[in-house]
Amino acid sequence: MKRLLPLALLLSACTGHGAIASTPPEPGQHPQAAVAAGGYEYQLFLPQGAADAASGERWPLLIFLHGSGERGSDIAKVKVHGPPKVADRDPAFPFILVSPQLPAEEDWDLAKLDAIVDRAMATLPVDPARVYLTGLSRGGHATWRWAAEEPTRFAAVAPVAGRGNPGTACRLMDLPVWAFHGDRDDVVLPEGSFAMSRAIRACGGRQARLTIYPDLGHNAWDPAYDDPALYQWLLSHSLEGDTQ
Repeated sequence: MKRLLPLALLLSACTGHGAIASTPPEPGQHPQAAVAAGGYEYQLFLPQGAADAASGERWPLLIFLHGSGERGSDIAKVKVHGPPKVADRDPAFPFILVSPQLPAEEDWDLAKLDAIVDRAMATLPVDPARVYLTGLSRGGHATWRWAAEEPTRFAAVAPVAGRGNPGTACRLMDLPVWAFHGDRDDVVLPEGSFAMSRAIRACGGRQARLTIYPDLGHNAWDPAYDDPALYQWLLSHSLEGDTQ
């Protein structure tokens, strides 16, 4: 098992199953009720140290948006791929992690996502300068879209196997972006990531990175999210100035 980052703290993790929580969250990963009627239920991973209100420590927040295959009403499906999968197997995962779930046949609604982030910012020890966004496939599309709508909300974003609108790329010229795609993806063509990266650079952006995996289809998320370099890169960025 890969360790993501060396941490001074030994964090403990537990897997949330069963009823949706309505009480204050505990350390580990647990399902949470929707913030408001019609909103999204979500998985919340809270590091051990983040539950210690007396410490005063502020933690980075990572929002993960899943793909089409995880839509529905079984909140455990959110943990099949990506950061929530990593957090379940690695108790040293160094983020507060919010992973909403889309109902069947729906697409991501940015207002509902904003409501979850606003709740997390108001009720959890989140560092407002270190809020990060990532998503895969359908969630990758939404990552591009949400970042373009609110580029100053996030310190860095990482769309995986996603497609954006190059017409919005200039809004992202000052936002660190690292996109990932398989070169043999025939579900979301890799041109979706190439076009966004080219358009950002054409606007003068200098913080757009693109990783293309050779001989790989749609599943760019396994190598992307299993790589500690992605999480190190996210944590190197802050709205108050990069740490590297």
